[in-house]
Amino acid sequence: MTPVLVTLVCFALYLAGFHIYAKFLGRRVFQLDSQAATPAHELQDGIDYVPTNKYILFGHHFASIAGLSPMLGPAIAVIWGWVPAMFWVVFGTLFIGAVHDFGALVISMRARGVSVGKVAESIVGTRAKTLFHLIIFFLIALAMGVFVHICATLLSSDYHPEAVYPSGTLMVIAIVVGWLVYKKKISIWRVTLVAFTVTLFSVWAGLRLPSIDLSLAWWSVLLLVYSFVASILPVWLLLQPRDYINSLLLYLGLISIFAGFFVLRPEFAAPAIQIQPEGAPPLVPFVFIVIACGAISGFHGLVASGTTAKQIDNESHATFIGYGGMIAESLLGLASVLACTAGFLTRDLWMEHYQSWELASGLGPNMEAFIEGSALFISQLGLPLDLGRAFVALVAISFALTTLDSATRLLRFNISEISETLRLPFLGYRPIASLLAVFVIGFFAFYKVNGEAAGLALWQLFGTTNQILGGLTLLAVTLYLMQRGRPYWYTGVPMVFMLITTLPAMVIKIRDFWNGGAYLLLVLGGGIFLLSLWLAVEAILRVLKDKREPLTAEPLTPDS
Repeated sequence: MTPVLVTLVCFALYLAGFHIYAKFLGRRVFQLDSQAATPAHELQDGIDYVPTNKYILFGHHFASIAGLSPMLGPAIAVIWGWVPAMFWVVFGTLFIGAVHDFGALVISMRARGVSVGKVAESIVGTRAKTLFHLIIFFLIALAMGVFVHICATLLSSDYHPEAVYPSGTLMVIAIVVGWLVYKKKISIWRVTLVAFTVTLFSVWAGLRLPSIDLSLAWWSVLLLVYSFVASILPVWLLLQPRDYINSLLLYLGLISIFAGFFVLRPEFAAPAIQIQPEGAPPLVPFVFIVIACGAISGFHGLVASGTTAKQIDNESHATFIGYGGMIAESLLGLASVLACTAGFLTRDLWMEHYQSWELASGLGPNMEAFIEGSALFISQLGLPLDLGRAFVALVAISFALTTLDSATRLLRFNISEISETLRLPFLGYRPIASLLAVFVIGFFAFYKVNGEAAGLALWQLFGTTNQILGGLTLLAVTLYLMQRGRPYWYTGVPMVFMLITTLPAMVIKIRDFWNGGAYLLLVLGGGIFLLSLWLAVEAILRVLKDKREPLTAEPLTPDS
């Protein structure tokens, strides 16, 4: 099959998934109630709990979940060929990832908008809450430490200094948009038109203004300061409008990439399937680990239950935002697959880049592969290649930044919930919790292990930890449905699949750490593995208890 025909089939599957399967889940499984009061209305505080227009919230949610990972994961996984990568990106999304995001949003929305870790307390038990919190804490801190390092690298003069000016401009525009919409009550559509026009102009200006040449350390410090400020400001003033405008950038980027792709009508430079690339781990289960955010990601459940559930205006919007947002991200994953398989002009060029796992798994080179392939597609629309490259680079960097600021806020929520468990309320104070969040992220960004950033050294744990968290989140959603007599197979089967693929993958990584003498990774990986098993045991015990003592009423709060 040609790339164009395959892509059209994927589009048809996305449409069918949203209009048939997602609406069935909302109506039959989660039983959404448009008349129910959401946490955004019940607990409205103007800072974190803010009722939000569903299109703005979709953009905020989409931008928060769509960081670097949906571009990076597929860019690495295509070493096994385009078929496994594309199959997992599409079908993994429709039947697992989008269901996961949708389910996490619903159970949090019905529990005062707290995180999935806190929700687990009422569904599984107090120990489950603590176990979730520990896994979440490590995952966010590690991933964002790496994001700080990568963003600092991409903004440096060696990579894409042309993205510095538009990235800074976008932050200023976001504050103005938030003030005009929420304080001056100006129509969002009028503000959007002006704000988006200025943003696009800043991309052009970024190519012509002198670059800012800072060291990686200084860029990292600036990014951490920005993350702190973004995490304590009211969500409507910076985070929400910035993510909304960013989402418009990505919509335009995706439309341009796919439009240029259809104009170019390239052939696949990559093989359909490559079972044993040099030095690569086994295709199964690692294709399900390497491609996380483009198919399913535990981090998405944290966004859905951490910030999105606090802002959703109506329960009926959960289908569009939760399930639909994951499809939008999957489109980015699909674009990455195409850019890194059909974006190479010849098979020889592709083989040169993907000749071994050591070359293919590098974070920097694969971001470049995505940027170059996407810019090639966009250039078919008549845009100069350098301008197309600058635009794609801005999209990539700006989405990494939106994930960074949203995740810092999520880590603040996580620390606040941990402070309740420890009975140390002062740790939950917003500036203190944010400061602690930035500190641990900065630790992973700056601390060195064998001469490289700790986050990069520990990145090998991110994929498996992230996917285990996804499986455990599906476990919490499944128990929620079981306790209420709802159909639970739609989340239960994906949950079993994720756990039986990711837990063995963690065992393989632990064995590699042992053989390679990587004792820090061994201890951390082993700890996460044991915590996950413990949480699974807690869930089994809760199921057995529920069989003896069936739930007679639906809890209204996480503590009930």
